[in-house]
Amino acid sequence: MDANEISQEQFLTFYLAGEEYAVPVLRVKEILEYQVVTRVPNTPPWVRGVFNLRGSVVPVIDLAVKLGLGEAPVTKTSCIVILEVDLKGEPLVIGVVVSSVSQVVDLTAADVQPVPAFGVKVNTDYLLGIANAGSTLTLLIDIDKIFSVDELSNIGEAQPPASPEAATVEDAVVVQGDAR
Repeated sequence: MDANEISQEQFLTFYLAGEEYAVPVLRVKEILEYQVVTRVPNTPPWVRGVFNLRGSVVPVIDLAVKLGLGEAPVTKTSCIVILEVDLKGEPLVIGVVVSSVSQVVDLTAADVQPVPAFGVKVNTDYLLGIANAGSTLTLLIDIDKIFSVDELSNIGEAQPPASPEAATVEDAVVVQGDAR
């Protein structure tokens, strides 16, 4: 879907790093207050962890980190937006951390502009378009394109240590043994 395919649709708007973003409301399953998230070792930095949603373990993604905006502190307005994304034709439920939820807006094709060319290599494939709401612009996110299939499929799978400090105790023993 791109800006030209939006006839009239509702979007949930939310804030990340002081900027307004939106996802199609039909992809939103629910909005929860931020709650305790259990970290999972060896996951990408944009994976906050997992939490229990009525008996199901749901991965929680820090959307600000994924977009390169840096990790935002959790505040009393922070929320987890439960979304359904398409993973190889199958629905996958994920939680996305946002700074705050704003509102649901109705947008028509006339409200949405295509993403401009930046003249440099900037990946904007995850954007449906940009909505003009008065004096502010809202970036419309294509939630299925912001994560690759490989990224979502591999959450929680073992990855090599990121640095020598992250090496295992066994690695340290072998290194010490080789030094003798």
